[in-house]
Amino acid sequence: MVGDKAKWFVMRDLTRSNAKIPAYQMLDDMGIENFTPKVTKIVTRNGKRERKELPFIHDLIFVHSSRTVIDPIVERVHTFQYRFLKGREPMIVRDKDMASFKQAVESSRFPQYYSPQDITPCMFKRKIRIIGGRLDGCEGYLLTVRGSKRKRLLVELPMLITAAVEVEPEYIQLL
Repeated sequence: MVGDKAKWFVMRDLTRSNAKIPAYQMLDDMGIENFTPKVTKIVTRNGKRERKELPFIHDLIFVHSSRTVIDPIVERVHTFQYRFLKGREPMIVRDKDMASFKQAVESSRFPQYYSPQDITPCMFKRKIRIIGGRLDGCEGYLLTVRGSKRKRLLVELPMLITAAVEVEPEYIQLL
């Protein structure tokens, strides 16, 4: 069958933000590999403030599986859908791009996320590769913020989301 190879599919989770079981948790319970960019937020529950890891974009989830596994779930769970390109073709992220993005995000305590409309062309001026350290081999763009001494690596999933993570200056190689 055509859809038997595992790929990173871009999916939508149409549950409410306060749903008891969001799509990423449902997939975790089923043992299906998935990734959702998360940020730490302080929420108030029963009068107590607590830190929670919540999705940066609630309806964005990446699922690493085959169409034969995902299609029955999409048919059964109406709030879980594919994101489509023009022509009804499901959006897919290349394995290399997803591995680089995940490595960058998971290596940082506080990644910053940007949606495509937040990104300006001046942010993508200097292409770099990280040599050594926890981000060894990651490629992206150097984000320098005026007045900040910290260097950040921009890692992009085109047309979806961009993450900025702190990098040590000694590991930066200009390309």
